[in-house]
Amino acid sequence: MAASYRSIRDFDWGLLFLSLLLCAVGILQIFSAGQGNKFRNMWWKQMIFVVAGLVLMWIVSSIDYHTLLGQVPVLYGVTIFLLVVTALFGVKVFEARRWIELPGGFLFQVSEFGKTMIVLLVARFLTELKTESIHWKDLFKLGALVALPMLFVMRQPDLGTSLTYVPILLMGIFLAGLRWQYALVLGLFAVVLLPSSWFLLKDYQKSRILTFVDPARDPKGDGYQVIQSKIAIGNGGMWGQGVTRGTQTRYQFLPVPHTDFVFAAFAEEHGFVGVVVVLGLYFLLLMQIVQNAQTAPDRGGMYICMCIAATLLFHLLVNVGMVIGRMPVTGIPLPLMSNGGSGMLSVFLMLGLVNNVRLRRFVN
Repeated sequence: MAASYRSIRDFDWGLLFLSLLLCAVGILQIFSAGQGNKFRNMWWKQMIFVVAGLVLMWIVSSIDYHTLLGQVPVLYGVTIFLLVVTALFGVKVFEARRWIELPGGFLFQVSEFGKTMIVLLVARFLTELKTESIHWKDLFKLGALVALPMLFVMRQPDLGTSLTYVPILLMGIFLAGLRWQYALVLGLFAVVLLPSSWFLLKDYQKSRILTFVDPARDPKGDGYQVIQSKIAIGNGGMWGQGVTRGTQTRYQFLPVPHTDFVFAAFAEEHGFVGVVVVLGLYFLLLMQIVQNAQTAPDRGGMYICMCIAATLLFHLLVNVGMVIGRMPVTGIPLPLMSNGGSGMLSVFLMLGLVNNVRLRRFVN
């Protein structure tokens, strides 16, 4: 009973409150975006995802994260196996095979949950080094372990989700003590490698990059989403047009306003003031996670929290940058606001790990 009381008392209520507040904003926006169109039932489905996410967060919080770190080899093997199953038998939607169909018609996206596995993998690997800085041999080992699931995800193809694994790795090796010489070599390697990666991209991915450079090159095709998104954001002005009153959203000029472009729809209806408030909530959420990293009882807990913060920050920067035309369209959702079951559960799974670390911050 004492342990249960302590767990409830020490639960990160600030983290939970900020998360639910962002979820509520997202549900409101999904409801607004669905008025009078085929997305009208998405908002209550999003509520179900949030409730399921809360249950998952509580379950993950109750399992000592040291136990989870100890099961990383098993979790890694299961993730690779499920990615192989996805590649062979997954549901194909719009030429992409990213989902496994579960009983009841639910679609399970393994790559989303792979983020949590990568966080645990990086945390365990770097914790076991017990050195002041990371060396080339260990850097290559960890890079190869992260690259394997990344390659599977890229072949689905899902470049956006595969890229979300990178900030986890970079944050981990930075905290582990990456020498400036290593950072310089890796930077030069990336500069050399990036041009050649162009030939590995699918045609639609190349088109997205070209459209990012010049959206006007195909205003009714690949450039349509970004152009309409910018118009929607501009329509918002200072105070916005009001809930359900956004013209770009309401008349369906703005594509997928409940998923990838939910931020643009929100900006149209709530204006600059609403955008500042929401970005402020994300900032507070990230700072709450960083604070938990600072009070973590060991390096493993610190790595977990900081890698999760890096993942969520990457999602936020890419999604917001995408809708304002400062980043290519990659399909990376906005955490806690974009509609989607796997994405929502994945974020709550990571938040459960952060809370897990907090609950054990006084454990010797």
